Amino acid sequence: MKWAAAATVPLGAEAESNEARDAVAARRRRRRATGCGGRQLAVEWRRLALLNCPGNWKGIGSLSPGQRKGGRIRAHAATLHPMAAARRASRLPFAAALLVLLLAGGAAADDASSDDDAGAPRTPGCSNKFQLVKVKNWVNGTEGATVVGLSARFGASLPRDMHEAQKSFAVLANPFDCCSNLTSKLTNSVALATRGECAFTAKAKTAQAGGAVGLLVINDNEELYKMVCSENDTSINVTMPVVMIPQSAGKKLKDFLDHGASVEVQLYSPSRPVVELSACFLLIMAVGTIVCASLWSEFVACEQVDERYNQLTRKDGPNTGTNSGEDKEIFEISAKGAIVFIIIASVFLLLLFYFMSSWFVWVLIVLFCIGGIEGMHVCLVTLLARIFKDCGQKTVQLPFLGEVLTLSVGIVPFCVVFAILWAVYRHASFAWIGQDILGICLMITVLQMARLPNIRVASALLSAAFVYDIFWVFISPLIFHESVMIAVARGDNTGESIPMLLRIPRFFDPWGGYDMIGFGDIIFPGLLVAFSYRFDRASKKGILNGYFLWLTGGYAVGLFLTYLALFLMDGHGQPALLYLVPCTLGLIVLLGWVRGDLHDLWNYGKGRMENLVDEP
Repeated sequence: MKWAAAATVPLGAEAESNEARDAVAARRRRRRATGCGGRQLAVEWRRLALLNCPGNWKGIGSLSPGQRKGGRIRAHAATLHPMAAARRASRLPFAAALLVLLLAGGAAADDASSDDDAGAPRTPGCSNKFQLVKVKNWVNGTEGATVVGLSARFGASLPRDMHEAQKSFAVLANPFDCCSNLTSKLTNSVALATRGECAFTAKAKTAQAGGAVGLLVINDNEELYKMVCSENDTSINVTMPVVMIPQSAGKKLKDFLDHGASVEVQLYSPSRPVVELSACFLLIMAVGTIVCASLWSEFVACEQVDERYNQLTRKDGPNTGTNSGEDKEIFEISAKGAIVFIIIASVFLLLLFYFMSSWFVWVLIVLFCIGGIEGMHVCLVTLLARIFKDCGQKTVQLPFLGEVLTLSVGIVPFCVVFAILWAVYRHASFAWIGQDILGICLMITVLQMARLPNIRVASALLSAAFVYDIFWVFISPLIFHESVMIAVARGDNTGESIPMLLRIPRFFDPWGGYDMIGFGDIIFPGLLVAFSYRFDRASKKGILNGYFLWLTGGYAVGLFLTYLALFLMDGHGQPALLYLVPCTLGLIVLLGWVRGDLHDLWNYGKGRMENLVDEP
């Protein structure tokens, strides 16, 4: 930046520039006399450079003389680039509520069933691994929708390839509970029986004695219960596959058979791919969101947009440029606040677990849409104003709102319509695209508004979130008989899943489904990664000797370990923060200790002026 450019500024601004130079010179003389280091002086010169940036005089010139005095430049610097101005339209109470929702919804992946077999006896003939089973069916020669079932702990294993599976006729067991001697002929057929009245092993033995080559057990609900052995089953000799299917699918097959239709079934269990590309894409999306949010202010730096840039609210009046006004738009997390925040999130999670219903999910959907609209509006206005610089100069006068940017007003309907369309078509096969776009925009905005001041607070927040995630995924089943976090993430008893997550279809998985990651698993490590970038800038650190690059890589490694654990644990839900916190917080503490920066990282922000210029 050339100091000669200051000659083109207005007279009042030039006087302010001279005052600032004199102030910096006086501070430098004092530091020389006291032997102070030069880092703080560098910050002062950075502030002075901001004052002399020619493109910034339009905003600074709007300050009153009283606001210029006392060094209140940092707050008004937010009007100098789009992201800071966009944040003025945000509402911090709503942001804090969103953070609670993000953590409460930041769960792990879906599980195959809702009941576990922990403590069930394993005896010879009753030690099989559970398998998801595809039940292909044909009614009078016409293929129907494939049903997904779950194999039993006992019985024969199913073939992996459809071409190796045998096609057999389905026959209703008589009696239908398959608990006593059968009167129906089951030779070389697959028996169809209902759950209840006797043990699963008793049903299987009865069907096998009648000549059946397989048994389909119809559950009394839509879940897939894990069929295990009882303590009295000391030796089981079941040589045919036994599979449980959901109530609705079983009822359809039974209705066809009751009306005399010919029903054929084919049972097989294809393997999941070892590496699913959708998980790789999801990892890239999560890492990219954090990197984008961390570098956002750098990306839009020195944009020449005035205070009306993204405001759809009434002007703040004569005190717009005050320091306190800007501080209110930044949600700086404290150590005590971090602990209280985790407690509130736990209470909210329990409320979701006990009282979640269709109307409650709709409340979450509406909140997600509002946050997504806000985030998308901020991001679009910022990007378009950077690409089309003339758009940042045209304004329109609105009732009650005053003069606002035309671009900002024009983008609002698009964002609202986008969110409404997603809500209407959220069950469609393509709805994940809209959900991910809204979610990424929301998280970028939240990471701009919420900040960690140092790793002391980061340690409190992430350590509490670490315990929170482990407790509600792994320990809560011991108290509530199922994982509270996974139950909430699935939306049990509502038919809906909460929208506070990124998801991508498993394109190459024969079982379909989605790979998912909760917003909380991106937001909370992302706060630390964004802090590392601010620290690197303030400390003048390079790429390799800084912390941002290493923490970004650590976050990616943590996500990889999460998916590796999911694979090794046969898809059982995993608390992502169990792997992400050590790979981010643990890494920055270790690197800081080795490099001798741990004290600075721990006490960063105390008595410093690192926030003179708005940063991510």
